[in-house]
Amino acid sequence: MPFLDFDKMPRADPGPRSGRRCLCRYVMVVVSLILLGSFLQERLEEHLMYSLLVEEKKKILWQLNQQQISSEVKSRLQAFKDMQKTSQGLQRAKYKLLAGAPPHEKKLLTVGVSSALHPHESRLLDTLRSLFQASSGPELDRVVMLVSLSDSDPERLSQTVANISALFRTHIEARQLLVVRGQLSGPPPPGTLRPEGRPSPCEALFSAQKADHALLMNFAANLSEYFLMLDDRVRCMPKFISSIYWTLSAWKELPWVTLEFSSLSFAGKVFRSSDLPRLASFLLVFPKDTPTHLLLSEFPLLLAQNTPIRFGSSIFYHVSNRSGPESACFPADKEKVFGEPDNPTASVRTDMVVLSTNIPQYAYTLNQESFATLSPVRGNHLTVILEEPQKVIRIEVLTGSDKESKYQLQRGRVELGFGPLEDLGGCARYTLLGPVVEGRLDQMVSYEEDSLEALGCIRLLVLEAQESWLLIRQIKVWTTEYDEEEEG
Repeated sequence: MPFLDFDKMPRADPGPRSGRRCLCRYVMVVVSLILLGSFLQERLEEHLMYSLLVEEKKKILWQLNQQQISSEVKSRLQAFKDMQKTSQGLQRAKYKLLAGAPPHEKKLLTVGVSSALHPHESRLLDTLRSLFQASSGPELDRVVMLVSLSDSDPERLSQTVANISALFRTHIEARQLLVVRGQLSGPPPPGTLRPEGRPSPCEALFSAQKADHALLMNFAANLSEYFLMLDDRVRCMPKFISSIYWTLSAWKELPWVTLEFSSLSFAGKVFRSSDLPRLASFLLVFPKDTPTHLLLSEFPLLLAQNTPIRFGSSIFYHVSNRSGPESACFPADKEKVFGEPDNPTASVRTDMVVLSTNIPQYAYTLNQESFATLSPVRGNHLTVILEEPQKVIRIEVLTGSDKESKYQLQRGRVELGFGPLEDLGGCARYTLLGPVVEGRLDQMVSYEEDSLEALGCIRLLVLEAQESWLLIRQIKVWTTEYDEEEEG
C-alpha cells in the first residue's frame, strides 16, 4: 500500500453550517469549563475547610496527647528523682566480703541470691549446688554467683560461710562465687522499718526482704552486663546459662526492662545492670507493707514496658513451699501447667516460595507435617490468620529439623496482629512478641491491663536472607491452661 501524505490530500471547504456547529461546540465547551471550574472551586473550598478542621482536630489531639505524655514523663522523672533522694542509704551502704573476691573483668551475667538464714533449715547450699551442677566450665567463665547473707546470729552466719567455703572452694578460688553481707547506712528509707515502729509479722518480712535485695542489687551493679535474680530455694534446668545467653543476644537491640525465665513471682527475672541502681532505690521508696514481688512487677511500667515478657518454658522452679510465718505473708508460687496446644481454626498465608504440594498450612497443623521453603529473603513472612480473634495465652514456633537442628530460621521475629482485615488479608497492625532464638520461640502472650482486644494474626517475619532451606516445623497456640482440678 502506497504511503499517504495527508498534507497533500484535498480538503473540504467549510460551509456556514459547519462554522455554526463549531461555534456552538466551542460555546458549550467554554460553558462546561466554567461550570466545572465553579464546581471544582466549591469542592476545593469544602476540602480545604475539611482539611483545616481535621488539622485543627489533629492539632488539639496532639496538644492533649503531648500534655498527657509530658505529665506522665514529669511524673516518672519526679518519681526517679525522689528515688535518688531516698537512696542515700544505698550510696553509703557498707559491705563485708565473707568469701571470695570480685572478678577481675566485667562478666556477662551476675546470678544474685539473697538469703535470710533460718534457724531450723537452710536451702541455700542445695541451691548453689544446683546452679553449679547445671553449668559447664565455659558457661561459668561468663558469670559470677553473688550471695548476700543476712542473719543477726553471728554463730549461724559464720557456720554458713564455713560450709560454703568448704563445698565450693574451687569456684571461690576461680572468682566464680562471691559471698557478701551488706548494711544500710543513714536514716531508714520509707520502705524499711523504723526503730519506733511496731510492725506486723508480714511488714517485718517485707521490709527485711526489700532491704536485702536492694543491698544485693546495689553491690551487683558493676559486676556484669546483666543481673539474674534468684532466691535460696530454687532449682534450675541444665545449661540455664546458655539459654539466658542466647536469649539476651537475640533481645540485645530490642527494648525491654525485665525478661522472665520462670512463672515464679520472684525468681528467674533478668535485668540490665544499668537499671539496678534505680530498681534498688525503687524497692526502698514504698511503704514497708508493700510486698517485693508486687514492686518487681510494677517497675517495668516506669520504663515503658507495659506487658510482661515471660518465656513459656520455665528454667527455674521451687522444690519446697515456704514454712512458718513466711507462708502466710508470701503467696505460694504455682507453676503454669499447659496441656496439648489447641490451635484455633485459621488460614495461613506466605510470600515465601511454595514448592509442589508442600503448602503453608502444614506449619500450623498439629501433626508431623511441616512447611519447607528455599532461600527466604528479608521481609518474607508466614502469617496465621485466625478465623475468629482469640485471647491466646502462649505461642511456640519451631523451625529447623527436630534432631540435627538444620534449616533453622537464622534471624527472625514473631509478631502479634490486631484488627483483622477483610477477606483474610492479615491484620491492620502488628506488635512484637519476641525474636526467634536458636530457631525457636516459646513465649507467653500478655495483654495490657483492661484490654478487650483479642489476637487476630500471628506473623513469623524473616529478618535476614539465608541461602539455604528453611523448615517451619510447627506453630503451636494455647488459649487455655491445663486445669488439674477438672482432670481430677
